[in-house]
Amino acid sequence: MSLNALYVDFNSYFASVEQQLRPELRGKPIGVLAVLAETTCCIAASYEAKAFGIKTGTGVRDARKLCPTIIFVEARPSIYVAFHHQLIEIVESCTHVEKVLSIDEMVCKLTGSQQLPENALKLAEKIKRAITKNVGDYIRCSIGIAPNTFLAKVASNMQKPDGCVVLTQHELPQRLFGLQLRDLNGIGKQMAARLNRYKITTVEQLYAANRQQLQTAWGSIEGERMYDKLRGLEPYYVKNARSSLGHSHVLPPEQRNPIGAKAVLHRLLQKACMRMRSYDLLTSRIAVKVKFRSRFESKVQPSWGLESAISPTDNTLRLIDALEIFWQFYPETNNEPYAVGVSFTGLVTADEVARDLFQIEPLENEQKLNKAIDTLNLKFGKNTIYFGGAHEALKDAPMRIAFNHIPDLVVEGDEISDS
Repeated sequence: MSLNALYVDFNSYFASVEQQLRPELRGKPIGVLAVLAETTCCIAASYEAKAFGIKTGTGVRDARKLCPTIIFVEARPSIYVAFHHQLIEIVESCTHVEKVLSIDEMVCKLTGSQQLPENALKLAEKIKRAITKNVGDYIRCSIGIAPNTFLAKVASNMQKPDGCVVLTQHELPQRLFGLQLRDLNGIGKQMAARLNRYKITTVEQLYAANRQQLQTAWGSIEGERMYDKLRGLEPYYVKNARSSLGHSHVLPPEQRNPIGAKAVLHRLLQKACMRMRSYDLLTSRIAVKVKFRSRFESKVQPSWGLESAISPTDNTLRLIDALEIFWQFYPETNNEPYAVGVSFTGLVTADEVARDLFQIEPLENEQKLNKAIDTLNLKFGKNTIYFGGAHEALKDAPMRIAFNHIPDLVVEGDEISDS
């Protein structure tokens, strides 16, 4: 099997950009913070800081204990994005960028003579030289070259910073056996613990497991995909066919006021979040709408709504935050709210998502909370657990059957009547 993927991973990207732009930071331990506050955590750390055990997610106070001389700098997102686009252009000038995976990662597809190990290595060196020439000495990258994207990512992590590692097909799987399970992309703390429960504690044991065993361990098709990825195959992903998801509701008379309308929107949003998670999807846009009934005779009924792009998420708390921000712009009007709706669009799977710039993922406590709420509501009935904003609307927003959506009776859980 040929070498098909060249993976470029920029080392300590935010911190490296700061060191490139600010000579006084070079060679020093620095932590990049979203805001300069003692209660926050590092969203990036320079390699000098990493040597003290500081990493993404390390709190400011803990970082000071680990390294008293650490320098904290406030993140400058617009600058990192500008560098990101410049770096894409530089790599593109050397070879085609197949896919940008995050602000500091991209993968290039190798074709023709590039698939020979010696030529792939020459291409990697060309990319590194071009970055140094056009950006500077402090923006470094590790490059992994392998039969598929997954193994190229693994290879890029095997030698940091400024490394270059080739994994050829004939070296597999033995070359992987020296790694820990969590060295493999897609196996985090929780997944590693789950695999351990299935008596898989090493990469060698993971490789030896068959498709069915991995499917069972993962609890999804991701296990079968891992089987293929470890063997150098590029897994096939079916693109999500669903484009939108949402709920709307005509308000009962007692809820036709701003407080009632907001409560029903909370209820609709929480229902939509649970439904979205049941499909294993994330939303990248949220919209809310309120229709008013005019107190005067009019053929045109007024309405109000807002829509915004967000970092892809299925997290109820984050989407509630978006709703609360929207509600700050609710208009002062003499018209009474008559109907409300919430919709999620730009739906994607987790595999289609590039990492957020400043969000530390996964936020395990929030994920556990959402899972626990879904489990309890499925087991004991809807509204067993809910977020407080929906309290005044628990009897509202029943299930509706639309022409383009057949409700899931288990997930949406309401009774269907003929009335």
